Amino acid sequence: MNDDMTSPTGARNVVSTHSVYGAPCWVSLTSRDLKATEEFYSAVLGWQWRPARLGDRFRIALADGAPAAGIAAVAGMWQMAVAWLPYFAVVSADQAAGRVQERGGTAAVGPISFPPGRAALLADRDGAAFGVWEGELFTDWETWRRAQPAFIRLHTRDAFDAAIFYGEVLDWATGKPGACEVGYEGGEVVLRSAGDVVARIESGALEAAPDPAVRPHWQVHFFTADVAACVRAAQLHGGSVLVEGEDEAVLRDPDGAQFTVTVRRER
Repeated sequence: MNDDMTSPTGARNVVSTHSVYGAPCWVSLTSRDLKATEEFYSAVLGWQWRPARLGDRFRIALADGAPAAGIAAVAGMWQMAVAWLPYFAVVSADQAAGRVQERGGTAAVGPISFPPGRAALLADRDGAAFGVWEGELFTDWETWRRAQPAFIRLHTRDAFDAAIFYGEVLDWATGKPGACEVGYEGGEVVLRSAGDVVARIESGALEAAPDPAVRPHWQVHFFTADVAACVRAAQLHGGSVLVEGEDEAVLRDPDGAQFTVTVRRER
């Protein structure tokens, strides 16, 4: 969830999910060991850390002084898998969780209150996990959005079916003020918020049958200037390399969470 959402009432930089609903609003890692996680991502991505107001189990990662992502050391407590998850802004976490369950998905945790809002950890009907957040976004959220340190892509068996599912849950393509727009470009479903590409959904070639071997999941991508350096650092600090290319690599941290590092380019 957004790990530093609390901000003074009336502060000028407070943004509500009511104005950006349906859009990705944060990425967070559920982990078991906060200290080990901090050390690994500091080495691989150069992140620094600050406390989060949700408590001792939460941290905010800073990239060049700006918020980049969050850590929630709750995997053991909530009996969850260690994984990177995207969070989407919603008007009502309870309504979103209800819509997910009505459409064959699951509610893993919540909705639960984290003043000044509510959060839920959910999964779509193919098992891809994600979160929703209702309420105020964390302090400096606009800085995070402008910097765009992270990007998300859903790997699934049927991109069109997934787009319908998320559209119905998150009010995509409704024409309401602030709603995300959905299009089809280059063989992928593309999600835009305020004109910017904020997520993609892919499932293989156009009109191809759904691939039963695909394990649907949201993949979080972090931008870096040096993919090779990230790969070396991951290997030196107990991580592993799943896929390596010149401008992108899929890595796994020592706790098993998978993520991608990529050279920033047009999305």
